[in-house]
Amino acid sequence: MSTITTTQQLEAIYGQPREASIVKEVPNVTPHYRTMIEASPFAILATAGPEGLDCSPRGDLPGFVRVHDERTLMMPDRRGNNRADSLRNIIRDPRVALLFLIPGAGNTLRVNGRARLSTDADLLASFEMEGKPPRSVIVIAVDTVYFQCARAVIRADLWNPARHVAPDHLPSAGQILAAISENRVGGETYDREWPERARQSMW
Repeated sequence: MSTITTTQQLEAIYGQPREASIVKEVPNVTPHYRTMIEASPFAILATAGPEGLDCSPRGDLPGFVRVHDERTLMMPDRRGNNRADSLRNIIRDPRVALLFLIPGAGNTLRVNGRARLSTDADLLASFEMEGKPPRSVIVIAVDTVYFQCARAVIRADLWNPARHVAPDHLPSAGQILAAISENRVGGETYDREWPERARQSMW
């Protein structure tokens, strides 16, 4: 097996990026990039810590990541499984990356920056949903912003309903948990109760 071990070898295969790939990257949220962030209901948050890397899905109403100003983003940490992997990482290593997806759009948006966690009461209250504030807000100092071209989304045919996978073609959360835990947790009861549990703890 041939392995690339130097950047020189890499560049010999891939060449140099075109000008458009370079000029699209800026150190702030431009008006166009702001429009994309405000239209997105889903982002993937990447963090790093002593235990390794973490990549966490984040979803909410479109614009749930707030553009505070051209160098600052704010994202509420909504209720989840309380593992807090991303938050633990941010406390120890502030570097983060975000990938925004917009339903129906090909281009995605990437943001790199440094994050901190805020529990300021007024800030938490400003992100209230159904009377429930988040327990913390991730405040991101932007380092770079750029869009990613649509090739990956086009290749995946991501937004085509005809390509959606039927839920019964995949293992359920209850089945996965039961198999891993030798039936200590999970199973049919977990799957049956989860929709209502999720509804009550959405925010």
